[in-house]
Amino acid sequence: MYNSQKTNGNIIAIVTMMFLYAMISFVTNLAAPIGVVWKNQPEIGGSNLLGMMGNFMNFLAYLFMGIPAGKMLVKAGYKKTAMIGIAVGFVGVLVQYLSGFPHGMTGFYVYLFGAFISGFSVCLLNTVVNPMLNLLGGGGNRGNQLNLIGGTLNSLSGTLTPMLVGALIGNVVSMEMVKNKMEIVIDGVKRVATEADLTQMTNVNLVLFLAMGVFAAAFLILSFIPIKDPEMGKTTAETKFEHSPWSFRHCVLGVIAIFVYVGVEVGIPGTLIFFISDSSKGVGTMFANAATVGGFVAGTYWLLMLAGRFSAGFIANKVSSRTMMLAATGAGMLLIAVAILIPEDKTASMPLFTGSGFEMTAVPVSVMLLVLCGLFTSVMWASIFNLATEGLGKYTARASGIFMMMVVGGGVLPLCQNFIADKAGYMISYAVPLAGMAYMFYYALAGCRNVNKDIPVN
Repeated sequence: MYNSQKTNGNIIAIVTMMFLYAMISFVTNLAAPIGVVWKNQPEIGGSNLLGMMGNFMNFLAYLFMGIPAGKMLVKAGYKKTAMIGIAVGFVGVLVQYLSGFPHGMTGFYVYLFGAFISGFSVCLLNTVVNPMLNLLGGGGNRGNQLNLIGGTLNSLSGTLTPMLVGALIGNVVSMEMVKNKMEIVIDGVKRVATEADLTQMTNVNLVLFLAMGVFAAAFLILSFIPIKDPEMGKTTAETKFEHSPWSFRHCVLGVIAIFVYVGVEVGIPGTLIFFISDSSKGVGTMFANAATVGGFVAGTYWLLMLAGRFSAGFIANKVSSRTMMLAATGAGMLLIAVAILIPEDKTASMPLFTGSGFEMTAVPVSVMLLVLCGLFTSVMWASIFNLATEGLGKYTARASGIFMMMVVGGGVLPLCQNFIADKAGYMISYAVPLAGMAYMFYYALAGCRNVNKDIPVN
């Protein structure tokens, strides 16, 4: 009877961890599509830079919490750390929901605070979910299998999030459109936009309620399930660290590559959402439900990342990380460069959800090329990590903590990109991820070589 109860408890805990794995990307990927709502508020006036601030705050939390999260895991244990992360996540999403009530910039500041809190939660959950699934699976192949399933759910959730938010927003209506008496289509009826049609935070309440519901259920379930922590591999007095990961040139350059990579990975689809959802001008005027189309374009990018990771799993044992990085960054540079240069009025068809169903939809060729980048960004994190930690020995764990901090690049680079988008246009702003791809290509070509092999690592 005891073993049966223990097995059932493990299954429930595993399912709960799977949901949390999905919530990591769900909460993270809320920032860019919700940014569409905020950038179109009268006080913000269409600023892409300010619209991307929620994404910045979400990733900024990693800079502060990357290393402390690992220390909390050792001190508090897996279960307590997971429950703290869940509770913080609930509060973060709740604050984002409350931001829809104050008017003007006050509501925007409340939203940014909520995004920052959510970032703390995601960082904690990122730290605990992988090892906890491995523990629940009993380690070995079973533990690895559970992590692979969780990773798939994580990617699937990342795919669906911008699609769902985009579908809830529908067509973006800004104050500029109201003042210019632009025509919009609401429920199939074409009419002049009014202030009652303005895009508001309340449009996306459904996804916030969903997130809070999952966090609350996960907290209650975990509180009733006993989970025993494994031996925590504490550093003993016998373990001496004469150097640090910063002593290795290839690791330092790899840390920069991780920073750049996350910025490129997030900036490409995030800016695409703003580009297509801008229904007052440019490409956005092509669609009756611009935000819906923008969300599904970004979702397609994340779906291709899922497909890329799945496919790479079959060849990773035959192709080196360096070769994979060279091929992926080379293809990425080519796609982005052509996307920047090709005229926006050149279109091609791709399958998208347009509000009423899936259909072949004409989008700019540049958009399609940028979406295809998802296939190649999919393999970069693992490849950079492998190259940067090769030959580090006992310094690998410390390097992992530094890499977690460098996820902050997912907030910094998209912010820089959208500053350029405000000043020079959306496609020109893709010079930022292009430069990022170029750096990662250099890293794979020459920067990943370990020139500090004389440093003892045992």
